[in-house]
Amino acid sequence: MAGSLLIRNVRPYGIVCATAATDILVQEGRIAALGSALAADGVPVFDGAGRLALAGLVEAHTHLDKSLLGMPWYRNEVGPRLIDKIENERAARKALPIDPGRQSRRHAMLAVSHGSTVIRSHVDVDTECGVSGIEGVMATRDALADRVTIDLVAFPQSGLLVRPGTLQLMEQALRLGAGTVGGLDPCAVDRDPKGHLDAVFGLADRFSCGIDIHLHEPGEMGMFSMELIIERTCAVGMAGRVMVSHASCLGMPDPSLIDPLVAAIADAGIAIMTTAPAARPAPPVKRLIQAGVVVCAGSDGIRDTWGPYGNADMLERAMFIGLRNNLRRDDELEIALDIVTTQGAKALGLQAYGLTPGCDGDIVLVDAETVAEAVAQHPGMRTVIKRGCVVAQDGQVLNGQVLRIAD
Repeated sequence: MAGSLLIRNVRPYGIVCATAATDILVQEGRIAALGSALAADGVPVFDGAGRLALAGLVEAHTHLDKSLLGMPWYRNEVGPRLIDKIENERAARKALPIDPGRQSRRHAMLAVSHGSTVIRSHVDVDTECGVSGIEGVMATRDALADRVTIDLVAFPQSGLLVRPGTLQLMEQALRLGAGTVGGLDPCAVDRDPKGHLDAVFGLADRFSCGIDIHLHEPGEMGMFSMELIIERTCAVGMAGRVMVSHASCLGMPDPSLIDPLVAAIADAGIAIMTTAPAARPAPPVKRLIQAGVVVCAGSDGIRDTWGPYGNADMLERAMFIGLRNNLRRDDELEIALDIVTTQGAKALGLQAYGLTPGCDGDIVLVDAETVAEAVAQHPGMRTVIKRGCVVAQDGQVLNGQVLRIAD
């Protein structure tokens, strides 16, 4: 649904100094004009009350099918290894049970209430759950299409080659409507990096879609996988269509190893996603951006069998990025916001994104004086506008209709 709305008395972060209140006119879902005392006959008017206006937040990496939101508390006693978490989750999916349609809707609604207007969700595909997760999240995607844009990644969480039959299920998921091919730790999980990348890039070629690979592998192992991904991306001409999520190997402290790899990532046109983890090596976002790498961010799992944390608030995630990367100056906090807005949109290949005429009318109004304050304090009670329709107000997603205030 595309709407028209005149948003009065806001301070768009994209305007120089962003101190003077202005108006934003959205017509048929797109920003038509910004300026003082704008007029538009017959267009509903919303008073922004002098709040800061941000482009819609971009949740570039989460797992909508896995959340336990709204379910009884899950007692987590899983082991420390990645494979422990994967196997525990596969068992819990049956025992609890986790309905991907119901849970993805709960998770997505929470994200919208905090200001996310775009979500990329990795959805499990394996020989036990088949494509049921894809079907459940697709139902949520369709039901909430007026409130949020959801991009599905077919994700082989249990491995692609080590579980025969998964590759065929990935094909089925892509035929159903998943828009991106996922991958996972070519060395550590599949133990066949060439075979893994053959399969992932082969699917992307057949279905004309992008790639998003989870790369938890640390140190030199992760660097080796990253180098193979870079080589493959360049060889098949997929610049701008490949993302590497987590990229823990980029958190290695030796710049003589990392700097050449960062330069190669930039040259290959590969985007990097970070959750700004507190307990694992993390990509150095300033170094990446200075090198020309597109950096985005995500919440990852939200209260699931992997961990109890998360609230789907990408403005809070920007704060975590600031903390993890020691971003203290106001201009550095603006980088953190860019990662969850402009950079996130670019990483997902979104066109016409931002707060300029011609862009989609996806806007979040926040009670903050500056962008730096919005990141550091991440105040609540936001107004969320999707394509010119107010879809959430004061922490609540509106149910089936938009809020419009007339002159």
